[in-house]
Formats: sequence, C-alpha cells, structure tokens
Amino acid sequence: MIKPLIVVLAAIVIIAAAIAYGTGLIRNPSPSTPPAKTSIFQFTMKDIDGKDVDLSTYRGRAIMIVNVASKCGYTSQYAGLQSLYEEYKDRGFVILGFPANNFMGQEPGTEEEIKDFCSTNYNVKFPMFAKVSVRGEDQHPLNTLLTNPISNPEHGGEITWNFNKFLIGLDGTVKARFGTKEEPRSEAVIAAIENALPAK
Repeated sequence: MIKPLIVVLAAIVIIAAAIAYGTGLIRNPSPSTPPAKTSIFQFTMKDIDGKDVDLSTYRGRAIMIVNVASKCGYTSQYAGLQSLYEEYKDRGFVILGFPANNFMGQEPGTEEEIKDFCSTNYNVKFPMFAKVSVRGEDQHPLNTLLTNPISNPEHGGEITWNFNKFLIGLDGTVKARFGTKEEPRSEAVIAAIENALPAK
C-alpha cells in the first residue's frame, strides 16, 4: 500500500515541478548577457528537416519569428500565421516558426511529427525550424539576442508563453513584439508588418 502511494506522490511532485517551471513560478533564468552574435543574420539554424539555414538568406525581408507549439490553447494561431504569410510573402515578408517545448511540455513531438501536424492541420507553408529552447539556462542564443534587455532594450524581456511574435525589420533589428494573446491578423500586427515591408 505504501509503494503505490509513494509512486503517486512522486508523480504529483514531478507534475507540479513541470507546471512551476513552465509557468515561471520556479526561476530558471535565461542568460543575463547577450550572445556574441549581434544580428539574426549571423545565425545558422537547423530547419525542420535538419538542414542548415543561414538566416542571412532572409536579409531584405520583414521577418516574423514565432515560438510555436502543437498542443497549446493558442495552436490555432497557425491558421492566422499561414494567412499572413500567404498575403504578404510576395511583398517581402516571411514567417519563421521555431517549435519550443518550454511551456508545460506543449511541443513534445519530434521534428517529423511537428512537420506532419502543421501540414495536415494547418497547411503550413512558411519555413519551420528544429525545436529550440526559448528561455531558461539552455535558451538558444538567437532567442537570447531577441529577449535580452541589453541586445534588445526596446522589446526585450522573457518569452512568457508559446506564440510570442517578434517582427524583424530589413536591418535585422526588432521593430515590434506581440504577445501570445495577440492574434496574427490583429490590426496592430498587420499595421506593423505594413510598416516593416520593403518599399514597393
């Protein structure tokens, strides 16, 4: 009788810890100093198929970087993101999706599973990348660059949940940032994209 009770208690502790880390109740601070790289265009990232992608490939375009997840209450934002991409891709706009499992384990799948989910459920065509950590001690340097208050004083700050949206201008700097609850097709997002697009 004692052993099952111990197992149940251990499971409760593990779940509680996961919730605490996922919601920020337990601090797992991201790096306090910005990375050596000072521009997103200096990064090479793995895409969803494991191929290297030099982000300088996207120089000259307005870029939206989004941390995405397949099992989140906001996962339906994939539809709005894809709609944005379809509307503005020919005007010099691209969305880069980075799956992250930082929040309540809401992106547990493999890259292959994530790719299949996005394609099957939302017909995602914008570039998707391999999973990264967007906050905490193992935060990817790209996300450190985006969120560190030294490297990004105007729009820095920890990513708080899935589907944070960073709008990068033609010069590679963050022009706007939108939180999880901001729908991809909100008036504020669309206005910011219009302002960031290359001149016609």
